[in-house]
Amino acid sequence: MSVAVALDALDLAALLCSRVCHDLISPAGAIVNGLEVLEEKDSDEETKTFALDLIKRSARTASARLQFCRLAFGAAGSASAQIDLGNAQVMARGFIEDDKTKLTWNLPHVLLPKNRVKLLLNMLIIAGQTIPRGGALTVDPIGGGDTMGFRISASGLNARIPHAVPALLEGTSENGSIDAHAVQPYYAGLLARACGLRVSLIAEGDAIIVATV
Repeated sequence: MSVAVALDALDLAALLCSRVCHDLISPAGAIVNGLEVLEEKDSDEETKTFALDLIKRSARTASARLQFCRLAFGAAGSASAQIDLGNAQVMARGFIEDDKTKLTWNLPHVLLPKNRVKLLLNMLIIAGQTIPRGGALTVDPIGGGDTMGFRISASGLNARIPHAVPALLEGTSENGSIDAHAVQPYYAGLLARACGLRVSLIAEGDAIIVATV
């Protein structure tokens, strides 16, 4: 049985900060490791070249994740601010695409209220979690204008709906509490309700559909 989550503003802020730190710790740690290798006096040229490549790739990853998290979780301007979906696409590709996962973006280049764009980016995170081995994410619009919604199709090997996510989107959990791992879908649900929407996850053939309703 699911219980409504009771979370005050300070706890929500702390959990979101923990989530962002979790996304950044891996590339930041890799940069540190690469620098330590470069500082070793007995490192050969091949090892130094590998270390430099590691630093460059990790720095790009960290930058992409920071930019994405700033838009997905940050203030992103005033309460009435609008965000260009073209900019959101750039951030989403930098955060999501890699050797295993590809993104097809079928949304127009228009300005939307910031909470709708933040919701879209958080839906993409959830959609990515449904294909843990990688695959393809396709984003399509539902309707248009300021009330545009979103439909994300996630297809990949063993695509599945994460057990706790549907309840968290509705603001509930098994025991009424959440941790830093669970805060992101909970936050996505808050964004959806702020936009007068809900987010659904359904299996459709071999794909998982994450959509606003």
